[in-house]
Amino acid sequence: MKSGLRYRLSLLMIGVVVGTLLIAGISLMMETHYHFQQYQEQYGMDHNLPGLTFHLEQALLQSMMWTLVGAVVFAVIISLYLAKRLSSPLVEMKQAAEEMTRGKLSVRINVPGNDELAELGKALNHLAEQLQKHERLRITMTQDIAHELRTPLATLKSHIQAMLDQIWEPTPARLRACYEETERLIALVADLEQLTEVDSPDFRLHRKPEDLTSLIEQSANIVSAAFMEKGIRLEVKPYPAIRLNVDRDRFIQILVNVLSNSLKFTPEGGHVEIRVKDETDSVLITVQDTGIGIAPEDLPYVFERFYRADKSRNRKRGGSGIGLTIVKKLVDAHGGTVWIESVNGTTVNIRLPKS
Repeated sequence: MKSGLRYRLSLLMIGVVVGTLLIAGISLMMETHYHFQQYQEQYGMDHNLPGLTFHLEQALLQSMMWTLVGAVVFAVIISLYLAKRLSSPLVEMKQAAEEMTRGKLSVRINVPGNDELAELGKALNHLAEQLQKHERLRITMTQDIAHELRTPLATLKSHIQAMLDQIWEPTPARLRACYEETERLIALVADLEQLTEVDSPDFRLHRKPEDLTSLIEQSANIVSAAFMEKGIRLEVKPYPAIRLNVDRDRFIQILVNVLSNSLKFTPEGGHVEIRVKDETDSVLITVQDTGIGIAPEDLPYVFERFYRADKSRNRKRGGSGIGLTIVKKLVDAHGGTVWIESVNGTTVNIRLPKS
């Protein structure tokens, strides 16, 4: 590969060094010879002086010539070595990039040192890690979506097939079951759309100072009818007037998702409380319910997509398993933190910065 980077670097450095040495050597030789001639013309020669000047000139010229040859050989060796050292990491990076384009994302580059080439190698390794992570997420998400869609679609198909074959009568109860499965599919698709939007690189928050009371009231009004229908009391504890620099729509989405989750897991006759604590630079919003709670071994995973603590995967009560994932991503986007505690029910804590 004569046109490769290593060969071009070698030729470039050899050309520069050898050219410089040749110009310097030839100049020295010509100047030395010229001054010997000038000396002889100005001062003349005794019977023994011509031999002396001749051999002295020859000695100087030959020493310059051998010095020039040695310097050229040394320059060639150094140039080849430097070209190899400089081009080897770049060639390795090129090969790694080609491997990535073929789908081999486990490839990594080892470039020692702390210079720009080493930083470039680390950046390429980081890129490979991110691509590998996103590929795993893509595969996992595809499998999860297929799993989530399979059951309601199979239920719909079996119900409709039974009614078409006149095994079942199309009673209101059976039609309602089909309707509920359709609603769950629509809700799942809507959740997936929201999750895709939040994960998008183009996702941006539109933050501005908002009155917290207005945000909580609007969120509570959205879910109040569902709470009343199930017989669960929703209460907002008193708190001082606070303003937050947030995206209004996204904040309401966070609170509605948390309240909807509490509604699913709180039995009839229970209650859900919203409490607000004004801290120095942040606000702590707590949503506490009297529901069935979450087992300690499930708490570390509740924010993972499609995770449900209900191992039976009951969709009627368990939902899509995406709501809390969206909550965490939106809270993180606001620069806040969210965590869950489960003692005599479930408590969701959301801490958001004021500015």
